[in-house]
Amino acid sequence: MALLWVAVALLAGGSAAPGTTQALNVSERCSHDTRLFLQDISQDSPKQYAALMYDAFGKIGSDVEGGNVNRPGSLQECLSVRGPSFSGRYCQVFLKQDDIQYFVGICVPDSCEEEEVQALVVYEAFQMGQTSLIPPLPSILVSQSSQGIFMTQCVSDTATPDLSAVTCLFVCCAMVAVPLAATLFTAIIRWQHHREVNPGVESSALNANANANANAYGAVMPNGARSGGDNNNVHTVQQPSEVRPSSSEEETGCVYWCLQAFSLQNTTHGVLSSTPSRPGGVYSSVNGIRILSLLWIVCGHTTQLSAWNNLDNDKVWKRTVESNPLYVFAFSGPVYLAVDTFLLLGGLLSARSLLTSIIKAEDKMSPGLVANFLFKRFKRIQPLHLFIVCLAIGFFSVVQQGAFWFIAEDEVTNCKKYWWSNLLLVNNLFTITDICAPWTWYLSLDFQFYATTPVMIYLYRLNRRLLVAVSILLLLFSGLASAVITALLQLPVHQPTTLAYESYFQYYYNKPYTRYGPYLIGILAGIYMSTKRNQLLKHQCQAVLGWVTCLSGMAVLVGLAYTLRKVPPHPSVPHAIYQGLHRPLWALGVAWIILACEEGYGGFIKSLLSLRPWIPVSNISFACYLIHPVLIILYNGKQETPIHFTNFNFMYLFMGHLLLTLVAGYVLTVLVEKPYLFLTGNSG
Repeated sequence: MALLWVAVALLAGGSAAPGTTQALNVSERCSHDTRLFLQDISQDSPKQYAALMYDAFGKIGSDVEGGNVNRPGSLQECLSVRGPSFSGRYCQVFLKQDDIQYFVGICVPDSCEEEEVQALVVYEAFQMGQTSLIPPLPSILVSQSSQGIFMTQCVSDTATPDLSAVTCLFVCCAMVAVPLAATLFTAIIRWQHHREVNPGVESSALNANANANANAYGAVMPNGARSGGDNNNVHTVQQPSEVRPSSSEEETGCVYWCLQAFSLQNTTHGVLSSTPSRPGGVYSSVNGIRILSLLWIVCGHTTQLSAWNNLDNDKVWKRTVESNPLYVFAFSGPVYLAVDTFLLLGGLLSARSLLTSIIKAEDKMSPGLVANFLFKRFKRIQPLHLFIVCLAIGFFSVVQQGAFWFIAEDEVTNCKKYWWSNLLLVNNLFTITDICAPWTWYLSLDFQFYATTPVMIYLYRLNRRLLVAVSILLLLFSGLASAVITALLQLPVHQPTTLAYESYFQYYYNKPYTRYGPYLIGILAGIYMSTKRNQLLKHQCQAVLGWVTCLSGMAVLVGLAYTLRKVPPHPSVPHAIYQGLHRPLWALGVAWIILACEEGYGGFIKSLLSLRPWIPVSNISFACYLIHPVLIILYNGKQETPIHFTNFNFMYLFMGHLLLTLVAGYVLTVLVEKPYLFLTGNSG
């Protein structure tokens, strides 16, 4: 009764009992402005500002049964309100009714702080006569009519970045500004060189003069393209013995070399080329496998990130996508097998790279060689990785928030607290609620597995039987750990469509002890394919049997993800067995595809995976992987209304995100990734 009396006193516009405002933790100004709004909206002819505030409140829509439970209201309409002594402030009240969680957008005076809005909502102050401005879902649709409030948060209409956000914005701008400035200076220097050439000299003399200038200024000959994740190499033209530049020329040459290394004239060279930089030096099918896996992940993230918070027909999406194998590109279980494909490729190429380095070092595997091997990988991924972390902190802090800004806000908060875990590449050891840029957990996991490659290569060189024995034990341990964790915690076999199952991420999904199998298979495949002397496949019947087994097995793994899609109510043996085996088995299937293509039994699949258009996309794939979630989160967060799931809508969403990802990936590759690879030295 006391709470009801307080609400009535606030609505009546009179004074509450002494100390009531303080007890509610609501300031006099907030209380006065709220009463004024409620009075003005309750009049026979409501004032214009009050009508706009009321109109901005979230209303119950149709298709609640299909999942349309969130009521975002109108953020922009609320922010446009100008009252007698206040402006509108958009807030969201997160509620629980029966087993349904949803939020309602409300418009309050900007004189009220977030804690004060929470207090006013708790004490049911937002009433218009006998009608609540935040009504519960009707009892005809929801069995429990009473609401439970668990959080209120308000959106700021102006961006107020703190010191960390400003610092990150400065770092990002500086990292981009350096290559742009180098591009301008390189263009000016080259133009000056051309002007210095005497127009009357014979063409042969012109060529000799140009070569002398290039030698004197330390011109860079960029390699331009990568192979299997290896980085670009910078080669300087050696100075002929007869050319003796002065000290000033040498100094200028060093400056020019640095400018060249950072300039777009160098970094753009070969990125969009469809010609392999090292003919015969790469597995021809790898580029196609990498890009198809990337597209699969982009498609999966497009649907998953929208399904978590933004759909107005969430139940329809679940009934349609989670039960129909035709949606294999959108359902989380099959989609994230693409991550295991990346892990297999990582192990395959790391083993190949280290074995190649050992051969170049006269068959010696020294500690210095291993240290250099690990350091090259670290500096290969970190410049762009940390740029994305800074971008998430800085950019999301200054962009005007939308009605679905939850994930972006979480990103900013987590990155400010745990950025150091990304720097040290250990963020996958954190829970999903604490990870900065959650999609970067893969980089940490990949680097941790990358560090095991020298150990496995050492065992191979020491004793091949020992390598086989250790590999079997590691595969058994990884599979058994996955199975036991799944059974004991009653986990689903795929990524949940809600964030409710934190234990899935905390104990299973991104942990090295459950995900090592595909990478280890990649290492073993890399050792075998780099050292084999004879073909494994000698007859066509072997290839046919292998392809039938491979493709049917991969199809079964995808199909079982739908059969076992529900969360088991008790420890489930089928769920545990599937979880323990499906990732290594998928990796074996991909390894077979690569081997069969290399040994001439790939047929049309090899032709598809070896298409030249995959090469330029492969050159920017690392940047595309890192930037695409930023674009998806930004798009979803800026929405003012929920997204409606239809096949047509989501096809357009995927195509739009993909196009922006490719453009942004190219820009980041030539402005951040490649320039700072040159800065840190050649990388392999």
